Amino acid sequence: MINKEIYKNLCAQSKVVPLFGKPWWLDIVCDNWDVAIAKKGEHITGAWPYPVEKKMGVSLLRTPMLTPYLGPLVLFPNDLKESNIDSFEHETVAELMKQMPAAKVWNLALQPGMKQAGLFKKYGLEAKVQQTFLLELDESDETLFLNMKDTTRRNIRIAEVDVTVTNSPKHLEDLYKFQKNTLAQKGKSLNCSLDYLQKIMDACIANDATALWTATDSNGRIQAIVWQVWDEQRSYYFMGGQNPDKNSYRAMSLLLWHTIKEAKARGNAVFDLEGSMDEGVERFFRNFGGDRALYMILMKNSSLIWKLKQAIFK
Repeated sequence: MINKEIYKNLCAQSKVVPLFGKPWWLDIVCDNWDVAIAKKGEHITGAWPYPVEKKMGVSLLRTPMLTPYLGPLVLFPNDLKESNIDSFEHETVAELMKQMPAAKVWNLALQPGMKQAGLFKKYGLEAKVQQTFLLELDESDETLFLNMKDTTRRNIRIAEVDVTVTNSPKHLEDLYKFQKNTLAQKGKSLNCSLDYLQKIMDACIANDATALWTATDSNGRIQAIVWQVWDEQRSYYFMGGQNPDKNSYRAMSLLLWHTIKEAKARGNAVFDLEGSMDEGVERFFRNFGGDRALYMILMKNSSLIWKLKQAIFK
């Protein structure tokens, strides 16, 4: 049985595979993909799905568009002693690294919590650090609410008076427009099409893994939108946008609080705010009481062609 089939069987049986590593997600965001599998005897100890990509004759390992993290997944035994966790992870990731393709260019984001920076350095990879905010959902709604900043709680209470929240996937185009406007104000552009977003939305709906929460005022006008996705363990803030014609930061706060409560009610253990290095976005997310978590982006460029391309298209 080839690795891809082994991995699909694993995903069908396991509840620990992250959303962004599920085969149906990879089928959308990758033109082609494969997977490295680590085993101990007959038992699978880890897996690392990766995109198969080649541009201008250069082999690439890059995180696909709109995919925040992509492996590796380590499957820890239930009876593993805490003192052996790091060694087990190191051994598993080392085996997976041996199977990864010899790509000249790497730009691959790992799951938060992966700590094997020394091992990746051994393979000639640089580890760039990014951040997110993780909110543990093992507290009551009341405690989660009290853990927020005072101004955030106040904004939510004000918004609750005249804003209605509904799950409305039909408003994806509105979110797309809001996103384009927000990025344009920062001198940036949205690097995907509405059709691409719709493919992701359709697949998430088919796999019961999404909601598009829309906040509307008493006149039915959209104030803000948050796109939430999830797997069996975690819920994620995937994308959000505010109506540029409205002062809608309060509606945005209400929507995020709504998604947190929905994630807890669904049984998710963690809400991942998919943090940002943008100072304003970071401040907004930090106000919701999550813990700052770091994750690595593995980088390498040993291709003269790709270095030239990057120099030209800075």
